[in-house]
Amino acid sequence: MVMAGFDPGHVRRYFPALQAVSQRLVGRWQRAAEQCVAIDLQADLMRYTVDTIAGLAFGAQVNTLESDDDVIQQHLDKIFPALNKRILSPVPIWRFMRSAADRQLERSIAEVNSAVAGFIAQARRRMQADSLLREPPRNLLEVMIAAADEPGSGIDDSQVAGNVLTMLLAGEDTTANTLAWMIHLLWRNPRALTRASDEVRRVVGDVASPTLDQLEQLSYVEACAHETMRLKPVAPIILLETLHAMTIGDVQVPAGLMISNLIRRDSVSDKCFARAAAFEPERWLAEGEPGAQVPAAKHISMPFGAGPRMCPGRYLALLEMKMAMAAMLGNFDIESVDTPDGQEAHERLAFTMTPVGLRMRLRRRA
Repeated sequence: MVMAGFDPGHVRRYFPALQAVSQRLVGRWQRAAEQCVAIDLQADLMRYTVDTIAGLAFGAQVNTLESDDDVIQQHLDKIFPALNKRILSPVPIWRFMRSAADRQLERSIAEVNSAVAGFIAQARRRMQADSLLREPPRNLLEVMIAAADEPGSGIDDSQVAGNVLTMLLAGEDTTANTLAWMIHLLWRNPRALTRASDEVRRVVGDVASPTLDQLEQLSYVEACAHETMRLKPVAPIILLETLHAMTIGDVQVPAGLMISNLIRRDSVSDKCFARAAAFEPERWLAEGEPGAQVPAAKHISMPFGAGPRMCPGRYLALLEMKMAMAAMLGNFDIESVDTPDGQEAHERLAFTMTPVGLRMRLRRRA
């Protein structure tokens, strides 16, 4: 169900709504530029991705970009760091003694669950009012509800709600953090920033909502996304558990063992990439074939995973990245992307790897 909800055909049908989210992002940044206000880059990009995933997967227009006191955004920001702390804790202390942070996590989860219940109730009302929405359903939530309502499905509302929450969390944090890292890396590599800006302005111009055909022509911007995910994968550690005893290399691994898979090790190794520490989007552009990923690089840097459990939202994620970059580079010049201490952005692993404290200033293009 999840794979079908995020396939390219479904995402294309949702594209007009993604354009509307892009217009709201441009409007928000236009106001910041006019007021000479520094943009909290990560926070704004989180709002952009929440609005996108809520619309595509749930048919809900939450519009966090135009609401600074949105409940969903406030509480989503608290869940991942708290979950990461629990995962890495050698002793599950919270099961025996709850701290203030544990109580805050419970409040945040309760608030988000309440919002999710609202999404489900709204979808049920729509489907009851219009039976045609079941054949076929228009979004992932409607697909899950239709499946749950089938006799003997074994799917109840708690499972639907769990999947909705998973999609909301997974679709918000990862794409937003990748975009923040991309903007930071482009700012620190002026030649790449100039080339990306030139491509956007040649292909798209200064419109707030590029067309799908235009986005598909942004081969260098897409290469920038792949290079960002190589250097700064937002999920640098993948936890796996062995189902049965096996040998990995020359190491005997028993069944039921938790394994930490460090996916960035080879991605930043000079043995695998020339000048591995450098930000060089060109490495993702095959000669004479713009936009084609180099096969060798593609099999080393795998930010979306691989195999049957590959990330179902990878097409949407790349589309969101290109849309946001086109909206920004087509309408604004970047004046600065800074951290509080003026140094390279620090990495913070809070379930996903986030840049700390990035602030951006924009100037409207003349």
